[in-house]
Amino acid sequence: MEVRDPVHGSIHILDEEVPIIKADFFQRLRNIKQLGFSEYVFPGATHTRLIHSIGVMSVGTRAFDKLFPDSNHYRTKRLKETFKLACLLHDIGHAPLSHSTESVMPPLKDLKIPKEFLREKDWNSNRQASHEDYTIKAIADSSLTLSFVRAEEEFGVERKCLAELIVGHTTSPEYFTIDGINYFPILHQLISSELDSDRMDYLLRDSYFCGVSYGNYDLDWILDNLEACIMDDNHAYLGISERAVVTFDDFLLSRYHMFVMVYFHYRSVCLEQLLFKYFKTSPDEYLIPADIEKYVEHDDHHLMKIMRNSKNPFAESIVKNQIPQKIYESFNEKQLLILQKVESYLKSENVDYIHGSSTGRLSKYYMEESEKVKYKMKVARTLHGSPKKIYFDIDQATDLFQKFSKSHAVNRLHCDLTALSHGTQQKIFELISRPC
Repeated sequence: MEVRDPVHGSIHILDEEVPIIKADFFQRLRNIKQLGFSEYVFPGATHTRLIHSIGVMSVGTRAFDKLFPDSNHYRTKRLKETFKLACLLHDIGHAPLSHSTESVMPPLKDLKIPKEFLREKDWNSNRQASHEDYTIKAIADSSLTLSFVRAEEEFGVERKCLAELIVGHTTSPEYFTIDGINYFPILHQLISSELDSDRMDYLLRDSYFCGVSYGNYDLDWILDNLEACIMDDNHAYLGISERAVVTFDDFLLSRYHMFVMVYFHYRSVCLEQLLFKYFKTSPDEYLIPADIEKYVEHDDHHLMKIMRNSKNPFAESIVKNQIPQKIYESFNEKQLLILQKVESYLKSENVDYIHGSSTGRLSKYYMEESEKVKYKMKVARTLHGSPKKIYFDIDQATDLFQKFSKSHAVNRLHCDLTALSHGTQQKIFELISRPC
């Protein structure tokens, strides 16, 4: 089977993978847009999580072939197919409108995921389920599992290990070990890390379909310079050769620019906030089921149909693409002080408003200490005249991590000025007009 992709060209699908792609669970992604409400701003952004997922598998395959040039060994073939399917299915649990509807997911325990597919800390957890939990449930315990038969028979793929690659924790290190080297870290990093197949695909894809150039970077050069860094613990970690650090910087900047110019566009963010208000004010109109087989019905069209039939004013605003006016936007601490004063005044006057805030970070390496990534990306340096290489952490090779170590905070206030009294409007204008 061959897929013609406008971003990566021809993508070849193995016969053993076709049943998975044709399964209802995967086909559901055909009706879930990659960028949620962004099409209201960028009309071309109607691409779906289905083609993105196939694109991630394509990028992941190229990365694997670079890192494992001799992949004819049975264990290597099994590892490759397990990794490819993890790339393909990493988004299969996404709810309608991407991340926007996770707030109405049920408790994790209601999904009844088999224990062997869960981390021990989640065995009795009362936390809310996430799209990743639905992904694991689909792989572990749903009608989708029937689609794995050919891949299991031909390559010996184990669904539990496939799920572990997505989650980032394994209880079966021997499955990922070849010739004494544990390749679990590097394969997980290629699915979820600062330089993963997911980001390598969506930056190019989102940029293409939005009609912008912010997300462009040199994918070929990055893939050509990937390195499997074997450390003293006999674990392989993801790295790049030192000559590709500048290209990696460009990759980081592309992500940053896409975030500022596309992902955090004021209109799509405001529509998302209206969706949260809809869920809060009409809590029984739309709920995501814990039954994984019923979850197949839940896509963008399903949710939009419910909102079109709703009398909730927030739902009506979303359907009609009508958002309250943006009255103030802050980009620095001084402007934020003004925004906070305006917000305080709106609260005192009981004015209905929306506060959109960006807490995105350029790099995962500067999260809170307790949230630091488990596996750090490496840089490989070749010593002149020596076949040996030395490895060091990526944040020692580029100052972009330090430059963007703090959140790039953008805050916005929206409200319907026309519905306010003349005196209230004047007070808002007065607060906004004060110098920073």
